[in-house]
Amino acid sequence: MGFVDQFATSVLRIRVLGREDYQPVWQRMQAFTHSRTSSAPDEIWLVQHSPVFTLGRNGKPEHVLAPGDIPVIPIDRGGQVTYHGPGQLVVYLLLDIRRKELGVRDLVMRIEQSVIELLSHYGITAQGDRDAPGVYVDGRKIAALGLRITRGHTYHGLSLNVDMDLEPFQRINPCGYAGLQVTQCRDLGIGQTPFELAGELCECLAQQLGYAALEWCQVQT
Repeated sequence: MGFVDQFATSVLRIRVLGREDYQPVWQRMQAFTHSRTSSAPDEIWLVQHSPVFTLGRNGKPEHVLAPGDIPVIPIDRGGQVTYHGPGQLVVYLLLDIRRKELGVRDLVMRIEQSVIELLSHYGITAQGDRDAPGVYVDGRKIAALGLRITRGHTYHGLSLNVDMDLEPFQRINPCGYAGLQVTQCRDLGIGQTPFELAGELCECLAQQLGYAALEWCQVQT
């Protein structure tokens, strides 16, 4: 393996986007994934979105109960419907999993474990669910997970409820499950902001996914 490949495999580049509307970020993820080369480092994009419901490729419209004034956008990730809004940390994972020699199920479990480890730092016990990917605390969902994989490259990722208005989740069947309850870090006694938690979560992800170093970038270009 050459020098460039070693760098690309060992370094995880973090881009801090701030708050952005959903659709432009989605389009940039697609463009990045379709144009990336074999020597491109893997990236994580950190963002908070304006209120939006996203409906996955196999999502059923009947799980969108009463969206009201919040837009519903059909997208190309797996999974059903979820909500994104201010106060939620969204972590997009733009990875070359063939280069990392990661299977899809292994990848999902490692992402879930990263959130579980983060919460454990604050004394919170959480679990994943093989049948309904995501992370749960006492049966309430705190992190949702949905990926798109094309030619061994991933995009989309996970969302962690931190300090947000949870009411919009009542307008949907979260992830396609009627009556599924959600929770967030603030209600579990964690006072950090989304981007204060982002650094810790990225460290957990790097460890779980086998990266030696993080390279922080302020904005996506």
